[in-house]
Amino acid sequence: MFEETIQDDIKIVMFKNGKTNPINKEMLLQLKEIIDEVNAHPIPKGLILTGDGRFFSSGFDLPIFINFKELKEATDFFDMEEEVLLALFTCEKPVVSAMNGHCAAAGLIYSMAADYRIVKDHPKIKIGMSEIKIGLPLTIAQDEVMRFGFDSNRKFRDVMFFGEMMDVYKAKELKLVDEVVAEDQLIDRAKQVITQWIDTPNRPFIRMKQLLRMDTARRIQKKLKEENWHEGLNCFFREDVRQTLEFVQASMA
Repeated sequence: MFEETIQDDIKIVMFKNGKTNPINKEMLLQLKEIIDEVNAHPIPKGLILTGDGRFFSSGFDLPIFINFKELKEATDFFDMEEEVLLALFTCEKPVVSAMNGHCAAAGLIYSMAADYRIVKDHPKIKIGMSEIKIGLPLTIAQDEVMRFGFDSNRKFRDVMFFGEMMDVYKAKELKLVDEVVAEDQLIDRAKQVITQWIDTPNRPFIRMKQLLRMDTARRIQKKLKEENWHEGLNCFFREDVRQTLEFVQASMA
């Protein structure tokens, strides 16, 4: 689950779910409640996402996908997931991802939904999107959020199509992260960014962020409503995809 704390009037939400911090349904529902709380009150000033141990997050908890028995189970899960991701992307307050360790797949997608990304300077940390290698495309909100985080389609292509897990400096070069900082500076720097952005008269950050992300948010909502995107979830019932998911899950156990 998530471990929640408040420091300097800022909500810190820590992925804390086993050694790789995979994201499950309960965590998504908890995250939606946290976002609603942050939006509803003047305090907290903003939200920091971070992880426990050597991982920020390895992505979605793979048994969720392996245990889908029919398409409706997949569509129900991703209908909920898309709502949560859109809520994070449009959170009114500043959201900073403070990557303490490895960050992959949905862990990276949810980091890309943040306003700013900081990673700990460590030679062994790997960051990337490996979905293409296990047979999984992106959903509508996931695709739009990832695209929003890049300054060119070419960088999106290089990250998504090659599926490379890269070190923190390569990640910074490709704009997956904004800063690389020492471990003891990670949370303090995240808090500094939030404070700098929100502690101003009238908090104009809130309206500026809304305007910045409005077109993407509306496009997500329109596509989710009008496109037949659920058909793409049939990938979870392909034998080759299931075998790959089971192999990856076993290797992480």
